[in-house]
Amino acid sequence: MVSPHTVTAGQASSFTHDVAIIGLGYVGLPTALTFHAAGARVLGVDVSERRLDDIRAERVDLLDSDRVRLTEALSGDALELTASVAAASSAAAMVICVPTPVTEELSPDLRALKGACAAAVEHAVPGQVLILTSTTYVGCTEDLLVRPLRERGLEIGTDVFVAFSPERIDPGNDRHAHEDVPRVVGGTTERCTAAASKVLSRYNRHIHEVSGSGVAEMSKLLENTFRAVNIAMANEFANASRQLGIDIMEVIDAAATKPYGFMPFYPGPGAGGHCIPCDPHYLLWQMRKERVVMNVVENAMNDIAMRPGEVVHRVRELLSDHGKGLRGAKVLVLGVAYKPGVEDIRESPALEIIERLLDAGADVSFHDQLIQEVTIRGRKMTSVDLETVDVDLVLAHTPQRGGTSAWIKPGQLVLDATYRMAGLAGRHAL
Repeated sequence: MVSPHTVTAGQASSFTHDVAIIGLGYVGLPTALTFHAAGARVLGVDVSERRLDDIRAERVDLLDSDRVRLTEALSGDALELTASVAAASSAAAMVICVPTPVTEELSPDLRALKGACAAAVEHAVPGQVLILTSTTYVGCTEDLLVRPLRERGLEIGTDVFVAFSPERIDPGNDRHAHEDVPRVVGGTTERCTAAASKVLSRYNRHIHEVSGSGVAEMSKLLENTFRAVNIAMANEFANASRQLGIDIMEVIDAAATKPYGFMPFYPGPGAGGHCIPCDPHYLLWQMRKERVVMNVVENAMNDIAMRPGEVVHRVRELLSDHGKGLRGAKVLVLGVAYKPGVEDIRESPALEIIERLLDAGADVSFHDQLIQEVTIRGRKMTSVDLETVDVDLVLAHTPQRGGTSAWIKPGQLVLDATYRMAGLAGRHAL
């Protein structure tokens, strides 16, 4: 047992790093680079040696601004990379940034989070601040950090300081600097909140403190569930507008002129990444255990899950209208990333769409400027050259930025799931 004693967060002279970032993925690596750019001594921890090698070789998907920061960080000695979580005991603060996906049954997959938190608890030392940032269920900070730390004999708010501060990194979006996006912080005690805020204010200009970790955890679930519900509604309005012969994008642009009470959301082929398709299920899972029904959220997530099937149905419909069956038809999927500007295929609707098209007997190919290879049911597919394609239908799923439609032949049948290719001959909106 650790003897209780009063310490100030981060005061121990033995700390050789200011912060240890546990998990160097799409959230952790930019977070580490932002701390480094602010002058912090950073320890980057990832259990994957391959990931660490990719970071050292700069073979990682980053914003241009973050790529510059990575080059600068690797040229100095204020960023250290390691696969050993035990090394995090040398840092004044630990920031946990690991993925929280869902299982095929849409229940939380907490394996990475439990492993990271258990390791953080095992190697925590007096004076440290532990900040969980991964999106999760309400009460997770208490379950995976606070209680185990207390079982070690550490007093929360005196020996160690624990808080939840949800990540707000949007991969591929360079419109908002990491330093400018406000951080919500909720600690187990007031001293925990203050200690975590001090750590994050090392680089962030806007800290919003809340009364506890549960409020911070729920705020993140609200953020992403809000987006999911509105995306589902935008898709429904797109379907209705097509039936009525109206351009949904013109409708949204018109509604968005209202300066209050409206925020534009746009339709598409589905929702990808580890936010929209996953995070609301953490809330639904927890509420089912509490016997609480959330019909609006449940229906929105069902609608999002069905969207790839609607895309395939529309492909079949368009081919049929042009005298061609889906079986044997040549279909090119343009873009397989879940959003433009990233090399990220996590939960990308394109993967399910391709799988469904293959199951229906279509001859499917894809092109993506940033992604050269995907694996569908054990079958490896490689991005094709647009200059040589000869297909029956082009499905515009996620055209990457900087691309052109000049390669599309006159009269080529195009299903536009982006709703942004108006004016193109042969184009039909999803």
